[in-house]
Amino acid sequence: MNTPNKLTVLRICLVPLFMVFLLLPQIPAHILLAAICFASASLTDLLDGSLARKNNQITNFGKFLDPLADKLLVTSALVCFVQMGLASAWIAMIIIAREFLVTSLRLIAAGSGTVIAANIWGKTKTVSQIVAIIAILLFNLFGAAPAPLALTGQILLWIAAALTIISGIQYVWAYREYIDTYK
Repeated sequence: MNTPNKLTVLRICLVPLFMVFLLLPQIPAHILLAAICFASASLTDLLDGSLARKNNQITNFGKFLDPLADKLLVTSALVCFVQMGLASAWIAMIIIAREFLVTSLRLIAAGSGTVIAANIWGKTKTVSQIVAIIAILLFNLFGAAPAPLALTGQILLWIAAALTIISGIQYVWAYREYIDTYK
């Protein structure tokens, strides 16, 4: 397994640690630790893609696992945020539904021998989600975020949800032939 793929696997392994930090207030500075863990995992996404392109180590395994790792990281944060009252279940459901849709499309395409790699819309969606999640974590570092920061966090999440919808529509349109195959 090459280094970019190892970084992707590391990102997946950081998901349960992030959740433990976030959901266990008995741990001192638990939100700070969760933010550091989430930010570190997010950085592995940037690093693994850069290394794969630079060293010509792009693999089908990486093309499949990298978006899955992103989805696990983001959805774990959203589910935790809903439980903690920091995010609307609507936002979480919009984002999770898109992820299921695009993942299903990827699986159908893979059955035909095609790997659907992330495109600019998918990457923009992921960055917006990561920014919103890190902002909410930082805004809540010292307890409940003050109203202006809480509102800013919600606006960032809704922007991420909007980009998620746009990205989902773009993937479905671009790869609609795989949907038509199974009429």
